[in-house]
Amino acid sequence: MRPDLLRMKEVALIYLDRSGGLQKFVDDCKRYNDSKQSYAVYRFIISINPSDIAELDAALGNQILHKPMKAAQIFQSVCFIAIKTLSLIEQLQTEAQINIVLKPTHLPPLPSYVLSLCEFPLDYMSQRFYMSEGIVIAMGTVTKYTQGARFLCSEETCPFSEGFNYIRVHIPGATESATVRNDFVCSLCASPLQEDMKFRVLGDKQLVEMIDAKALSAFQGYSNNKPHFRIQSFTVFLRDELSNKMKIGNRYRFIGIPACIQNCSQVTVCIEVNSIHVTAHRTSGISENFKYLLSLTSSSCWRFTAILANIFASQVVPPGTYNTLKLSILLSLVQTCDRERETADYLDLLIVTSDTLIADRLLNYSVCLVARGIRHPASNDIFPTVSKDKHGTGTASIQACSALLAKGGICFIGDLLSHKKDKLELLQSVLESRTTTVFIPGKKYGEDVDQQVILPIQTSFWTFVDEDLSSKTYVQKDNTLIGKLDLRSIAANLIDAFGLLIRCNELSCQRALPLLDHIMKKAIDPEVPYTISQQFRTQDYEELIVFAKNLQVELSSEAERLIHGYYLASRRVRTDSIHGSKLSTSALKLLVSLSKAHTKLSLRKKVLEEDVLIAVLLFESSLTLKHGASVFCVAPNAVFPFDLIDENSLQQRDVYLMQCHQQLLQFIATYGPGTHVTTSEE
Repeated sequence: MRPDLLRMKEVALIYLDRSGGLQKFVDDCKRYNDSKQSYAVYRFIISINPSDIAELDAALGNQILHKPMKAAQIFQSVCFIAIKTLSLIEQLQTEAQINIVLKPTHLPPLPSYVLSLCEFPLDYMSQRFYMSEGIVIAMGTVTKYTQGARFLCSEETCPFSEGFNYIRVHIPGATESATVRNDFVCSLCASPLQEDMKFRVLGDKQLVEMIDAKALSAFQGYSNNKPHFRIQSFTVFLRDELSNKMKIGNRYRFIGIPACIQNCSQVTVCIEVNSIHVTAHRTSGISENFKYLLSLTSSSCWRFTAILANIFASQVVPPGTYNTLKLSILLSLVQTCDRERETADYLDLLIVTSDTLIADRLLNYSVCLVARGIRHPASNDIFPTVSKDKHGTGTASIQACSALLAKGGICFIGDLLSHKKDKLELLQSVLESRTTTVFIPGKKYGEDVDQQVILPIQTSFWTFVDEDLSSKTYVQKDNTLIGKLDLRSIAANLIDAFGLLIRCNELSCQRALPLLDHIMKKAIDPEVPYTISQQFRTQDYEELIVFAKNLQVELSSEAERLIHGYYLASRRVRTDSIHGSKLSTSALKLLVSLSKAHTKLSLRKKVLEEDVLIAVLLFESSLTLKHGASVFCVAPNAVFPFDLIDENSLQQRDVYLMQCHQQLLQFIATYGPGTHVTTSEE
């Protein structure tokens, strides 16, 4: 044996002993031995830390990183000797029966170990480990593949007509025909080999289609000098213990070995996944300008968010216009979440406006401020669909579509009335349950039984409708309640399913001229910015949203009592004997979500009564538009009653909101007595 090979085997044994891998290997052998069953292939998974291996022996470390197949053979030899020496598996006969799967814990943080199909050149022929990252856009069902097989010589007099001399196992990138086919010949007598079907070992296989995270910008409507790059999806193979470890719409970083798969005349670059890692979420601070603004407004709990909304999106609309809508957008943005949680807060927005062009531009701009913001193309499906796998397997593949691509973010679906009735009914179902069901007919996709896959929809939805196309508003008829918005073209249940219904009625004649001036200037020279947009850039808002949405906030006891008090009082005044309560069961959760969102946007960690007041005013305004005014009557522009032009106007707004706070307390005292005690049933 070559001295360098012997040295690497010694190092492999030393590493297994020091890392605890040897004990795990012994335990795995014990399970095989206790089964008393003879296998063609004994599969072992060995976790490898490349840094520790390289410290022990650089040559072996290099083999693991750049020639993992040869490195696996070294560990295979070591494991075979250990089994025979310690008599760990009595049924084992040959070294070929051992299938070693090396799983590196990480790769060196160097560009040469990163594989991205958005960049050139592509090195997909080296059969070594790479780190890659992507978002799952399609996922197939789990099927079987041949993990290992035993072959025997067809010539009975040949010594290889029995025993375990010809063992074939799957290697990364290999097709099924590379493992099992009928043209293998005996190396001793050249007779054909025949498979012993009793010893075929099957494993699970799943095909997943992914795209680079950068490709999401292609689904966003607004582009702010973003660079152009090539977008291509790629297929990854999940096998055995990795099957079903990925979820559609999620983002993953994984280690794998690239390979070329030929299907008829097409050659596809695929990646055989070796291990899956959780992606690190982006964290950020806030700009110095926002820090200074926060310090200047520290005397009031309402001023910072008011100014944020007032100057927000000055690249699209002049400051001071659509403030209620812009505040609602910011609240929805800070409720997005990069991490997967069992319980998440969503803030769905339905905007009614007579100027859909401005609303579309504003929402287009805003959806790009979060990483998972998607502008839904009208020609595509909002929710998942099923199609046949494009690799020719004939199995079903679930396509993510816009809602799952926006997982943890925002899905802007454009004009609500542009979607057909069946799609709107499905949207209503999703908004109410936060799940969608995909039906997979078994006969069509080669399965014995039909399947139903339930997928969670973890995204907030934005949409708008043209006020002029739906019925005229605020025209009181015999059957119309005061303040109720008459949207007869949209199902009432669908309107109720949205968290906030917002009517953009703030644009008076005085504000129309600055808006027209802004549109004309942008049409002549799109690069001319407002002075305020030079101080508070789009990037500053992106960083602010990332920082704010990661804040962990909690309800104060005073805020919790105020929320419950308003909820119970409002339920009482909005209940009649015919239709029951007009407050949905999710209203309490929405109030808490709005309060927390305002707290996050204020960059605080405890929800105060001031936050609850803003949540109540937004919620009550939405309720009024949906069902008409109640005893607790709020003005349509209650959150922004004045133009914010100087400090005096901010002071006026504070005084007005304090009066609203007193009005809210009086409302609770009158219609919700005894609400200082809260129970789980409430």
